[in-house]
Amino acid sequence: MPLTFEFTIYTIRERADRPKPFQLRWKVGPRPHSKAFKTKTLADGRRAQLMAAAQRGEMFDVETGLPQSELRALVPQTTWFDHARDYARMKWKRSSAKSRAARADALATVTPSLVLDMKGAPKPDVLRRALSCWAFNFSDQQGEPPASIASALEWIARKSLPMARLEESDIVRAALEALSMRLDGKTAAANTITRKRMVFNNALRYAVERKLLPTNPLQFVDWKPPETDDEIDWRYVPNPRQAKALIGAVGELGPRGEHLQAFFGCGYYAATRPAEAMNLRKSDCTLPATGWGSLLLSGSSPRAGSSWTDDGKSYDERGLKRRARTATRDVPIPPELVKLLRDHLARYGTAPDGRLFRAARGGVLLTKEYAEVWKEARKAALSEQQVKTPLADVPYSLRHAGVSLWLASGVDPTEVARRAGHSVAVLYRFYAKVLDGQRDQANERIEQALREAE
Repeated sequence: MPLTFEFTIYTIRERADRPKPFQLRWKVGPRPHSKAFKTKTLADGRRAQLMAAAQRGEMFDVETGLPQSELRALVPQTTWFDHARDYARMKWKRSSAKSRAARADALATVTPSLVLDMKGAPKPDVLRRALSCWAFNFSDQQGEPPASIASALEWIARKSLPMARLEESDIVRAALEALSMRLDGKTAAANTITRKRMVFNNALRYAVERKLLPTNPLQFVDWKPPETDDEIDWRYVPNPRQAKALIGAVGELGPRGEHLQAFFGCGYYAATRPAEAMNLRKSDCTLPATGWGSLLLSGSSPRAGSSWTDDGKSYDERGLKRRARTATRDVPIPPELVKLLRDHLARYGTAPDGRLFRAARGGVLLTKEYAEVWKEARKAALSEQQVKTPLADVPYSLRHAGVSLWLASGVDPTEVARRAGHSVAVLYRFYAKVLDGQRDQANERIEQALREAE
């Protein structure tokens, strides 16, 4: 229905020959409206209501003549829970498995705070599981929910607030506080809070698009997520000696470690993400007998769980991160990695689908599997004191170490960003300290050139 701010109201007209002699008249846009009342008091009361709505800045519906608040009250109210499900369903098809899971987690965090009351509420962990794994999951792999999950979903559907209540700042603030907390009552990590707030904001924007809310209420709430420090803590990034020692230690951990040594080598020498290395095939590798080779990265296989993928696999076949599905990235690799990969292929060959690295029992390499090997490699390569710190605590640390080595070696930041597969802006945000060192070296060279010129 068309809405407008054009509202004109007239004086009450008395018609003595009518059963309801007092007629209230007003006009919305080009269309006149009227209503008759038995007493002048009733007509005055209705006139005051319409004038108050106009003074509050409400829009009026041209067809019915009603202010927007009254019009909304006539329509069955969509609840937050219903809207959140519609939002998650709308985003499902075009999202990666990991994005689906992250979105469901964010919505499951905020939804329990947007309820009428907590009477008869299920246990928090049961409700969280019901929401994240069932309410906001639209996979064909899901079967019928257990009784406890079905009961929790019935409760949240019955108790969820109508969308109109989200125009109240206190309600929105409560949701923001909820997404800032973990289930155990502790404050969530800054990056987690920022990510969940972004999902909440997008869901509210979708509500505006669907005309369930007049504006996004977040803009009126004085609340900010905690500051996040994107810059890497270089105290815990392995230096070249430590990186080589860790990769070497992997190869000393028996058959599983020997099979994964080249996998971790890709993380350091080619700065691949784990999901990119998992997707490597023999045809992607140029491995000459001597000198430098190259890897042609064309996709990744991030693991998200079978309940979030379209085909029921535990991993998602995706393009390169933040790139078109058909995009590729060629990365030159030094002789050290060429040798690791040649030895790997000579000893293990490839999986049936051509992948270089596979799970112990075949199939796609699992995150848990290579994480366990890495944990043992840290114990073997690092001192007891270092093992207790976050130094190289996750395999992804090798990628940070590889990129920092390139920068410290004087490789142009634009080329480093291209090889690493992200933008120059991201490079400067995450690797600021290394780049600061590069600037100091550049300043020294400029000073030397100026002295020589003098």
